[in-house]
Amino acid sequence: MILYMLIQCTWGFIQSTIGFITFLIHFRDKHYLYHGALITEWELKSSVSLGMFVFVAKDPNFIGRYKDRFAPEELKKRLLVHEYGHTIQSLFLGPLYLIVIGIPSGLWAGLKPCHNMRRRKELSYFWFYTECWANHLGEKVAKSKSMERLFID
Repeated sequence: MILYMLIQCTWGFIQSTIGFITFLIHFRDKHYLYHGALITEWELKSSVSLGMFVFVAKDPNFIGRYKDRFAPEELKKRLLVHEYGHTIQSLFLGPLYLIVIGIPSGLWAGLKPCHNMRRRKELSYFWFYTECWANHLGEKVAKSKSMERLFID
C-alpha cells in the first residue's frame, strides 16, 4: 500500500495533484481507503479517478435500471472496482495517464455524439478501451467483479 501511494505521488504526480485539490474541495464528503486509494463519495452522478484519489457517485443514476438484477450496494461496489482499475492505469502510465486514459475517457463519457453512438449501436459505456481495461485491471487487483458491459447511459 505504501509503494502504491509512493508511485501515485511521484510517477502519477500530475493526476494525483489534481486529485488532491479535488479531495480538498470535497473534504466534508465521506472518505475511506480501498486497496491504498483514497475514495470520496460525492453528490455528483459521475465518477472519476485521479491518481490515488477516486471520486464515486454516492447515488449513481444507473442503479434503478438494474434494481431487479443487483442490489444497489452491489452496483456501487462494482463501480468502485472499475474506478480502482483506473488508478492501476495511472500506476502503469504515470504522466501519460491523462492523455491516454483521462481525456479520451472524459470525451467518451461527456460528448453528445459519443452518447448518441452508444445508443445507436447499443454499446455499453464499458466497451471503450479506457473503460474495458479499467474493468479488467480492477477485477484482477481487487479480486472482485467490476461493471462488465452494463449499460449506464
